Order: sequence, then structure tokens, then C-alpha cells
Amino acid sequence: MQNSQAYIHPEAKIGANVTIGPFVTIEKNVVIGEGTMIMPHATILDGARIGKNCRIFPCAVISGIPQDLKFQGEESTAEIGDNTTIRECVTINRGTASKGKTIIGSNCLIMAYCHVGHDCFLGNNIVISNGTSLAGEVVVDDNAVISAGVLIHQFSHIGAYVMIQGGSKVSKDIPPYITAGRDPLCFVGLNSIGLRRKGYSLEQIDRIQHIYRLIYQSGLNTTQALEQMEKELPESEERTYIETFIKESTRGVIRGTLE
Repeated sequence: MQNSQAYIHPEAKIGANVTIGPFVTIEKNVVIGEGTMIMPHATILDGARIGKNCRIFPCAVISGIPQDLKFQGEESTAEIGDNTTIRECVTINRGTASKGKTIIGSNCLIMAYCHVGHDCFLGNNIVISNGTSLAGEVVVDDNAVISAGVLIHQFSHIGAYVMIQGGSKVSKDIPPYITAGRDPLCFVGLNSIGLRRKGYSLEQIDRIQHIYRLIYQSGLNTTQALEQMEKELPESEERTYIETFIKESTRGVIRGTLE
């Protein structure tokens, strides 16, 4: 259903059963999947790729040009997966020559007044609460929960199943499965409640807890902790992910509570 008070470029590709409210703007190079709802006053700009059964709330702006002085008008996209909800006044910028695209996965909830900068890559099942801002080229892995009012520095990497407390300032990478908070930001414990809700067994949670005791509470430096982890714990998907995440971190990971 398309409202007569909306502007829809004739070359935009609109799927079946898409609902478009009044005063919506949809520009030329746009694809919207079937069953999606675009609410009044939302703006969908060139380069938007919106999946199926999404909900875009009033005054959201999808695929605005990057707020990056290096941007030279190159073609790029802002891609949103299926069943994702974008609440009021969210802004999502499209990519630059660096990555060429900004990606938000499926089944995500981006709450009101959030900003997702150029070339960010967000996985699936992510929740970002009101007023949080992600600078350019931030990576957020699946199932992370970012509370309200969080500021995330460009190039930061946030691991899967992370919980970030409200009002935090993120300038280093946050390894998977943990809760991060305080000021300056640090490790405050395992996100055990989130892991249980997602079906992790007590045995898996204990193994992850053991890893982070070595990394953050043993007095070992990071290299020593990883070496000790390889000696003490059997190889597992969780161990491999944590080890790879830390070794590949370019910004360094957040500090521990005892430092």
C-alpha cells in the first residue's frame, strides 16, 4: 500500500505488500523487500537496500551520504537485513570507498535517535538502545546488546554476546561474551545471563569464564594468558573465537577490573 502523499522515485524497486506512509521519500537507487513497513516522514535515500518484513519508524533516514570528508560521491550502499526494526529518528549512513557498504543484519532492533556511521558492519540479532552513536567502520558481531547513550569510536570491534552498559565510551575492542562498563571502560564480568538466554550450557559458560579469569584476573599479560589457555583448556569454538578476536585486534582490547 503506497500513500499518495509519499514521494517514490519511479525506478525504486518496491516489493510486494510494502506499506508506505504519508510524507515518505524514497529515492531512485533503492530496493525494499516484501512486507516491509515505511512509516510517515521516513527518508530512504540512494543506495538503500532494505530486506523483508522490516519496520522503519517515522523520521528515520536510511542511506544518507557519509559524514566523512574523504567521501567523493562514490556509489555505495546501506544494507539492512530481514525483520529488522529501525526506530524513530535513527540515521544510517551508506558506505565510502573504504568498504563500499554499511551493513545491518537481520532481526536487529535499532532504537530511537541512534546513529550508524559509514562502513559499519553489524551482525544479526543485535540490540542498540536509544541515543547510541557508532562512528565509521565499527564492527559489531551477532547477538551484542549495546545500552543507551553509548559512544563508539571508529574502527572499534565489539564481539558477539557482549553487553555494554549505558553511557559508556568505547575506544578499544570488546572481546566476546562479556559485560563491559564503568569509566574508563573495562571488563566487569561475563554476560552469563545473556548466554543462558541464548542457550549456552553451564559447561560452555564455565569454560568461557575460565578463559576470562586467565585474561583479566590471573595477573598474566595477554600473551601469557592466551598461552596458558591453550595449555589448560580443550579446543572449542568459544576458545578459538576469543583467541582469534584478541590476536586480530588492531585497537587493543579493553582493560580488566584489576588493572
